[in-house]
Formats: sequence, C-alpha cells, structure tokens
Amino acid sequence: MNFGVPREQRSREYRVGLTPAAVDALVKAGHAVFVEREAGSGAGFDDEAYRRVGGQIVYTASEAWRRAETVVKVARPTTDEYAHFRTGQTLLAFLQLAVASGDLLEAFQEREITAIGYDTIQADEGHLPVLHPTSEVAGRMAPIIAGQMLQSAGGGRGILLSGIPGVAPATVVIIGAGTVGRNAARAFYGLGAEITVLDKALHALQAVDNTFQGRVATLVATPYNIAKAVAFADVLVGASSVAGERAPILVTREMVKTMRPRTAIIDFAIDSGGCVETSRPTNHVNPTFVDEDVIHYCVPNVPALVGRTASYALSNAVLPYLLRMGEHGLDGALESCAELQRGVNTRGGLLVHPAIAAALGNNLTAELGAE
Repeated sequence: MNFGVPREQRSREYRVGLTPAAVDALVKAGHAVFVEREAGSGAGFDDEAYRRVGGQIVYTASEAWRRAETVVKVARPTTDEYAHFRTGQTLLAFLQLAVASGDLLEAFQEREITAIGYDTIQADEGHLPVLHPTSEVAGRMAPIIAGQMLQSAGGGRGILLSGIPGVAPATVVIIGAGTVGRNAARAFYGLGAEITVLDKALHALQAVDNTFQGRVATLVATPYNIAKAVAFADVLVGASSVAGERAPILVTREMVKTMRPRTAIIDFAIDSGGCVETSRPTNHVNPTFVDEDVIHYCVPNVPALVGRTASYALSNAVLPYLLRMGEHGLDGALESCAELQRGVNTRGGLLVHPAIAAALGNNLTAELGAE
C-alpha cells in the first residue's frame, strides 16, 4: 500500500502523522511511504531521518496526496487541502467531524473519501486507543499551562500551584475522570495542588480514589456539585467529551460568574466544542482570553506544544492499524478489526458513523458493510 504523510497546514501544528520509526516499520512490511519535504521538522525529524529508513521525500503537498492510497495526517484537513483529495482515497486524522465546518463533509462526499477519525477508533469496552496517548500528553501539560496562567505577570491571581509552608496551594477542579482528567490530576498532584475530580460515573471516581489513595477529593458530577466546586476553583480543567459527539456543556456562564477574578479555565474539550459555556477556540499564538473576569485557555491542539513526544505517541498508537490495512487492504482491515471499523466517519464519501450523524442532525447515508 502507498501511504502519504503531508506536512501539517494548521497554524503552530508541530506534530507529524508518522515518525521515522513508524515509516521504517511500514517500509519493512513492503509498503511505500511518501513524506512531504520538512513534514517532520516541527517535531525535530529532518528529511534525512525519513530517507534513512526508506521513506520517499516528495517536494509538494500535492504529490504527497496524489501518490498515496492512504493519507496519514494529524489535524483535519484545511480548506486548501481539499483540492488535493483523490477520488476513493482513505484519510486518517483527528477529524472531530461533529464540530467541523460542513464543507469538510461535503468535500469527503464529493471525492468519495473514506475518512477514519482517530477520535472515534474505539475498542469494545469503549476505550479510545489512538486518542488515549494524545489525551495523556494533554493532561500532563495542564499544570504547565495553569502555572503560566496564574502568574501575576500574565494577569493571573499570582498563585503558586504548590503553595509553600504557611501558604495554601492552588485549588484545582477537574471535570471528567477520563484519560485527560486522570493525567491532569496526576500532574497537579505531583506539584502538591489541592485537587477535586468530578465525573458522573462512580467507577471512574473509584479509580481516581484508588490511584491517589484517597488524597484527591471526588464528587459526582451533578449540576449542584459542579456549581459548588467551580466557585472555589483557582484552576478549572474541563476534560469531559463523548466520542464522535459534541462535548456536553457542563459549566454554564452563570457558574463562571461565581469564580474569583483572574482565576483560570483550561477547556481541553474545546476540540469537540468545549464543555464550558464561555469557551471559544484559541490558538498557540493567542492562547487565552478573558470572559467574566476569568482567564480562558481553549487551544484545541495542546499536544502540539510538545510535537516530538506527541508525534511518537500518535505514531505508536496508529501504526498497528496501518500495518493491518497494508496487509489485508482497507476492506479486510475493517472486516477483521471492529475498533477500526468504529473509527470510520465516511465510507466512499457516505456518512456512516451514527453518533456523528446524530450530532449533525443528519440521517445516515449508508451503513458500513451494507451492500
């Protein structure tokens, strides 16, 4: 199979779809990998690193797309990239199609693209194996981001996350005990912050309690408990989302109004619409804004801040699926791997993912596997 790795086009997206190590594995399995020039530069991988393992460097985005049966990206395509779509092609990326501009789905339909979302590849028990390591990276970045937001020089409350003897640490409230939330809790815990985690699932809260041996407070995520916790937070971390759907709004504007001036909100669910009503997408150039006198950080691609680590994490997770596709072909891979099949958003341009169709208010245009 021919794989293509174009250079990412979104602003400050430093990740790359495949690392040289992943390209090496694909080439040794008998496949061709076409890598656009400098595609890996943001993550610290030069073109020679890809050449050494058998990757073929091409000099335009158009060629990386044109020569590929399967295109491996990180972020969903920009409007400029639609022109590169080849009829019948397969694309893998973080698509978040439920909150994407409608013209992306139209472009998939027009070019009969099979689009597989990393964010919707799902195991039988609900685990998201490709999204998981990316979420780990994002969660562990939380205290780094929060620490900067709380600094006086940036307009924050001037609070040290850990506190010192005689001065209390920052109070951190995390909504969502999934991968992002647990990893954020772990990172904040290591700094000595006072942490409360909320989730609607008792088993998730029990896991948090076991992990931290009762040293992290847990609450069931009812509207009453959320409002109570938000009001005393120095840092509020939104980490609640549903695969394939728009994130639910769990923190209302009225709740944000109760927060103390210049406290901080980090909405990690912003890539699927955000779980805080006052959130709106930002970027790495201008990552924050102030609303209701609270500082908001709403960058959708936080892991891009550590492009090398994040690229390795993504490649490690997606490589087994690519090898399966290369060995069995797309049809065979989907037939033999239910979790990959669940990741299919469009098949030959037809919308086949039930949750995305429901989020868009559309009827399914096809059923995966139907004749």
